[in-house]
Amino acid sequence: MKTDLMIPPERLPASRRGFLRQLGFGAALFTVRGAFAEELSRRTPSVEEGPFYPPKLPLDTDNDLIIVNDSITPAIGEITHLSGRLLDAKGDPIRNATVEIWSTDHNGVYLADSGNQARYDSHFQGFGRFLTSSTGEYYFRTLKPVRYPGRQAPHVHFKVKMKGCPQWTTQLFIEGEPGNDRDGVFGEIGDAQAQASVTVDFAPVKDSRIGELAARFDIVLGLTPVDQH
Repeated sequence: MKTDLMIPPERLPASRRGFLRQLGFGAALFTVRGAFAEELSRRTPSVEEGPFYPPKLPLDTDNDLIIVNDSITPAIGEITHLSGRLLDAKGDPIRNATVEIWSTDHNGVYLADSGNQARYDSHFQGFGRFLTSSTGEYYFRTLKPVRYPGRQAPHVHFKVKMKGCPQWTTQLFIEGEPGNDRDGVFGEIGDAQAQASVTVDFAPVKDSRIGELAARFDIVLGLTPVDQH
């Protein structure tokens, strides 16, 4: 039975643990090439929280959004393994920070969208949280977001909570999504480099029999929580 605890990578099924190891290896290569050091020169831009943060958190808030509590019926949609690292401006990992995400179900409806609950997929958790590891890693199994009325660009909302620091929010966008350039929030983020820093590829997972995707989003913050030193 699922609980309100975050699921660390070592407790995930073997297939998913292997997937995470591949992500970690890819990140290591990225760092060696020096491209990651260049990314650290620019902090991830903050983006507005938006209207659909749950006013009352669901009973199940772990990092597997595909299954609610002990249900055996998964949510409908494109399953996405969303992972990354939370880093400070020096490139050091930020541990023990809570990363929260929320996004639409396959119908473009949010968990907190009270006006469209009749269309909401009750098998989609809609909101999840994860406590970053000693390496700053976070991981979620969720759905690839879809657009909804009022926004042109599908996106995932992020909120970071750290001891001694104000809450911080941003939104993650899909690389190559045609609606990005027409989306008002995306257009206000800043220059092209800032927009690129919150836009990632949702790439097919090799050999996945159910068409799973993977997205890697590293977050660089200017703030350092007080318990890091």
